[in-house]
Amino acid sequence: MSEGPPPEIGALLDERARARAERDWQRADELRDTIRKRGWEVVDSAGSSTARPLLAGASTADGYADDADLASILDQPAEIACSLVMVADDHPADLARLLDALERHPQDVEHELLVVANAATGELPPLEERAEVLTLRERVGWADAVNLGLRRSRGEIVVLLDTSLEPSGPFLQPLLTALDDPAVGVAGPWGVTSADGRQFEDAPPGEVDAIEGYCLALRRPALREVGGFDHRFRFYRNADLDLSFAIRARGWKAIRTEPLPLTRHEHRGWTAHDEAERDRLSRRNFYRFLKHWGDRRDLLLRSVPQRR
Repeated sequence: MSEGPPPEIGALLDERARARAERDWQRADELRDTIRKRGWEVVDSAGSSTARPLLAGASTADGYADDADLASILDQPAEIACSLVMVADDHPADLARLLDALERHPQDVEHELLVVANAATGELPPLEERAEVLTLRERVGWADAVNLGLRRSRGEIVVLLDTSLEPSGPFLQPLLTALDDPAVGVAGPWGVTSADGRQFEDAPPGEVDAIEGYCLALRRPALREVGGFDHRFRFYRNADLDLSFAIRARGWKAIRTEPLPLTRHEHRGWTAHDEAERDRLSRRNFYRFLKHWGDRRDLLLRSVPQRR
């Protein structure tokens, strides 16, 4: 995995930092656009800036992914009943546990497996003839990595599976049954509701405000409409709220299923950070969610009138 942007991008970042220090905002914006055209996105933080690979529709001169892996096929008709999408990065044993469990418990639904290797560290389990592998040579944020898999899926239903899950039986058919209703755009075994759009609580099976991203099934037309997760969610927390609301704002329903035979293990995306960092990243993502949907109380199934 690369330790950061290449030297030529680093030089542009340094030049942009000088322009910002001199309050030459026009020059700073021009340099930001130049960096973007070269396949990198500027990420500003207090006192410094860096850049991350820009997951675009075509490969860049830096070669962090192949053309064939980047081109979206969501506009094409579905070719299979279901696609299972998972992301592997720093914990290949988690992916191995998930794949082995899928083999032990065959699913009664025709499906494909797509694994996004997000500049994965460690040796991935053997994937030949088990999954299509989309390889990223530069680490990208959570949403970009997931979107890569979603955009390459061929299924009528696309299911995002976190590698912290371990199936203990057939789960696909009961999951897909929730989407028999053509009005349902997203479904999963974990869902939440809120009275005010600020505090979310676990909800019983049935219609909900949002589906959690551990296991999240998307109808292809709904996914096509929203295009996937907002790429600015580099951390996973609250990105599922944002996507669920984006789908529901377009008229689709979100349904929590009855419990499915899925065991949840340690979630690496959470435990990889200390408490302070988890809180910071979660807050930043929630503010982004509120910016998008904070005034859409009509999307809350059990909205309580605001006090005046």
